[in-house]
Amino acid sequence: MEKNSATLLNSQNGELAFRIFSFHDNSYFDHLQRHNYYSIILILEGSAELKVDFFSYMIESRVLLCLSPYQPYLLTTEKALNGIVLNFHPDFFCTYKHHNEIETEGTLFNNIYRPPFFPVNDERPLLDLLTKMREEIELFKTGQHEILVSYLKIFLINAHRTKMGQEELVVVDNKNNDPLVLQKLMNSIEQFYRSKHSPANYAELLNITPNALAKMVRAYFNKTITDLITQRIIIEAKRELYLTPKSIKEIAYLLGYSDEYYFSRFFKNHTNVSPQLYRETVGFSKQENQSEVLLQKS
Repeated sequence: MEKNSATLLNSQNGELAFRIFSFHDNSYFDHLQRHNYYSIILILEGSAELKVDFFSYMIESRVLLCLSPYQPYLLTTEKALNGIVLNFHPDFFCTYKHHNEIETEGTLFNNIYRPPFFPVNDERPLLDLLTKMREEIELFKTGQHEILVSYLKIFLINAHRTKMGQEELVVVDNKNNDPLVLQKLMNSIEQFYRSKHSPANYAELLNITPNALAKMVRAYFNKTITDLITQRIIIEAKRELYLTPKSIKEIAYLLGYSDEYYFSRFFKNHTNVSPQLYRETVGFSKQENQSEVLLQKS
């Protein structure tokens, strides 16, 4: 159950803007979660099975989960969980708009190549920042939004550094050229995902058989090539829906779909919400003419 919850609501629409709370069991996570805001979960004790994006993982204590809006997840307890949750809506802080400052997109959030969690060897800096954010919510004084955003940026930068530091320590097997091929695949997906939607397209680009590439991708990423392509398209669709006023038809065309209705079904099949609902609840900033979200304590 939620303990020591500190919550701010968007005063214009009554929706959650920012929240921090502690948990000491699995009651908050005992059903499928799918929210229109970011969820960062610091698990300090316990273990659980995490089901997210059609994949399952076993996670232990001292891990940080970073989940994007409408990313479905479920935690099934193995040992009683203890930790802290940080939620924030994109209208409170948009990670897309601040990507050049904190580089969370593609690393902490929407990373199509890695699971959405990683171990934290020293959680004290993160806990200190969470405490400061909780205290700031309780004060509810002038400039609160700016101070909370500053703390949140530092928190995300610390998390980003932790994750990237771990990935830099991974030893590459130089006995074969799999890592090189996979890096070329990642570069190719980034370059061509708008126009090339078939695994065969990328096998041809890399001069490798589709079966060989598929086995390599499955071994390294535990995903199919189609999974990677699809997730990259969905990420870009979300960005366009959030950051721009482009019509769904325009976004569909931009991503290589001539039929906007086919694209809408494709988007809903992989996010469980329609592009229009995503835009209305997460997307194209409803406060674009304001310098900050107007907040109220719950």
